[in-house]
Amino acid sequence: MKIKNTEIKVMMGDITELRVDAIVNAANNQLLMGGGVAGAIKKKGGRIIEEEALSKGPLEIGQAISTGAGELAAKYVIHAATMGMDFKTDEVKIRDACKNALYAADQLKIFSIAFPALGCGTGGFALLASAKIMAQEVLKHLRQKNRCLKEIIFCLNNQEAFAVFKQGVLGYLEYVTGKLSGGPYVTVDAIIELPDGIVI
Repeated sequence: MKIKNTEIKVMMGDITELRVDAIVNAANNQLLMGGGVAGAIKKKGGRIIEEEALSKGPLEIGQAISTGAGELAAKYVIHAATMGMDFKTDEVKIRDACKNALYAADQLKIFSIAFPALGCGTGGFALLASAKIMAQEVLKHLRQKNRCLKEIIFCLNNQEAFAVFKQGVLGYLEYVTGKLSGGPYVTVDAIIELPDGIVI
């Protein structure tokens, strides 16, 4: 679907294979790339990615930094800290990590980005909850001025996650944008605080 000239897609595949400007790594705040998406990125892209990340860390949970992408097809890796070394996450951490990853993308002045399901691997967060949180942050981001992103991809590595994110992201965004275009009355589920302080 398209919102404000930005294409939003949900797909199943290997995020490390995507030819996009940046892929997002659901990182720990120490930026050690062990297992999950982080481990796959390091294995395919090379240890140089982790070395550069470590030189920029540690991060506050929810922050994001960018590095080169080594041997990957992408140009950059955006490391968004969704958890500490206790490997626990929650709504606020995922929301901040997603928001700051999108901000980092705009700082790089890139046009395409791919996200995994933030917090749902090692962090054990519920898929549907993560999908809705990320969809809300994408919608808020797309309402900002002077943004660069023209393509936002959610790339899931299994059928269950793909099905949940397809409904949780695309279904949610279609529902909310439909409500917004239909008039001033929006259900509680669609309440979003915008950067200028307006709540919709």
